[in-house]
Amino acid sequence: MKTRLVALLCAVMMSIPIWAQKVEKASFPDGSPISNWFTTVRKVSPDQLGKRYVITDYGVGSDSTRVQTEAIQKVIDLATRKGGGVVVIPEGTFMSGALFFKPKTHLHLAEGAVLKGSNDIADYPKLPSRMEGQNLDYFAALVNAYQVDGFTISGKGTIDGNELRFWEAFWARRKENPNCTNLEVSRPRLVFIWKCNNVQVQDVKLHNAGFWTSHFYQCTNVKVLDTHIYSPYKPVKAPSTDAIDIDACTNVLIKGCYLSVNDDAIALKGGKGPWADRQPGNGANTNIIIEDCEFGFCHSALTCGSEAIHNRNIIMRNCHVSEADRVLWLKMRPDTPQLYEYIRVENIKGQAHSLLYVKPWTQFFDLQGRPDIPLSYSDHVSLKNIELTCDTFFDVAPSEHNKLSNFTFENLVVDSKNAAIDKTVVNGFTLKNVAVNHKLIE
Repeated sequence: MKTRLVALLCAVMMSIPIWAQKVEKASFPDGSPISNWFTTVRKVSPDQLGKRYVITDYGVGSDSTRVQTEAIQKVIDLATRKGGGVVVIPEGTFMSGALFFKPKTHLHLAEGAVLKGSNDIADYPKLPSRMEGQNLDYFAALVNAYQVDGFTISGKGTIDGNELRFWEAFWARRKENPNCTNLEVSRPRLVFIWKCNNVQVQDVKLHNAGFWTSHFYQCTNVKVLDTHIYSPYKPVKAPSTDAIDIDACTNVLIKGCYLSVNDDAIALKGGKGPWADRQPGNGANTNIIIEDCEFGFCHSALTCGSEAIHNRNIIMRNCHVSEADRVLWLKMRPDTPQLYEYIRVENIKGQAHSLLYVKPWTQFFDLQGRPDIPLSYSDHVSLKNIELTCDTFFDVAPSEHNKLSNFTFENLVVDSKNAAIDKTVVNGFTLKNVAVNHKLIE
């Protein structure tokens, strides 16, 4: 038996890349084909996007201590009037409040450039927006694009939120009231992109966000490539600084990125509340691929929810996880009807607290007068070709209102302090070549 197990583990480890390339790249988990859009990865050249508008050529001073929102916005508006182009942040540090990009404009940050956010909330106007699964008035982000098809953020520079002041204010408020919500403390996101198609963010650094780092809402065809996303978890925790929030979007590719934040790395949003599936503005996330990424500290590498109604055809593959609390987290929100389906996590190596975490998410529970608790479903979830060291292998405890079905674990090699698994909580559970602490699980 021991010889057979050793041979099995070696075969599993050697088969990961071959198996993935030959089979899984062809189709999404529901069997539908993956389009060439996902496999055609080309970096955008700013020289192909029109005239370059270097901000220091248009009255923006080289002064890292002065807020120059108005002067930078004038450059964006000039590019718009002239038919579009690339707004270039040159080497140096330039402080600004909320900036609004217009149709046919783009943002490029040269190497050594820093677009630094003001830490005064007055520099971020309150506007119709979207936060935590709700359409509401909220503060603008540092970089905003609304209905800017083809919008790009490129270059090897940095967008730095400079948000220590906001983090400290949040924790001071949370100390006063442990039940305070995220929205009670005014703080801006770093990047908010709304109703934009064919978006590409590449090579830049997105650091020190006040709230969510990058938020894509109602977008189609979004690529985030080789982007370094970071907000600290010590000595001061940067609260709710999700790296990438995907909110009612279709066709998203996240590739070659580094993500380390004090919350979820990649979170799939879409709406919350007892009638969220009927409300305009909410929607599903479909056809999402996350690959070749490195996850540092985060609450979860990939999270469904908590403000989500439908996520379908989600793939995370060929990634390394080093300090995540969880690899895959399915947040089952008992006040919201949810459907998470056709999710595949494969070819993962590293260390985490939990491999799979599925439990009710009851924070700020509110049925808003609905007499019954809506049912939520997780269906066709597969974990394949994974080598992981963790504390808890199977951290799954659904409530009676969560229905789990058709889970597949295949080719897993796991070392875990807690190796227990309760297969009865899933209707239709397939385990194939699953070894936990050097023992096969049947």
